[in-house]
Amino acid sequence: MCIEITLNGEPNQAPAGITVRALLDHLGIDPGRVAIEMNRQIVRKPLWETTTVPDGAVIEVVQFVGGG
Repeated sequence: MCIEITLNGEPNQAPAGITVRALLDHLGIDPGRVAIEMNRQIVRKPLWETTTVPDGAVIEVVQFVGGG
């Protein structure tokens, strides 16, 4: 079963019951250099393993980019 989410402004689907950390894996996103906002709240990295993504969630994944 899948849930509907909005990811970086685009409609998307994810497996029901997925955690924030598992969602990053599912999307192929390296968790090392990203910040996650879900429903206008920052999800702190220590909580990624236990925070479940609800149906209808609005998620922003911000990737940090180095440069000079």
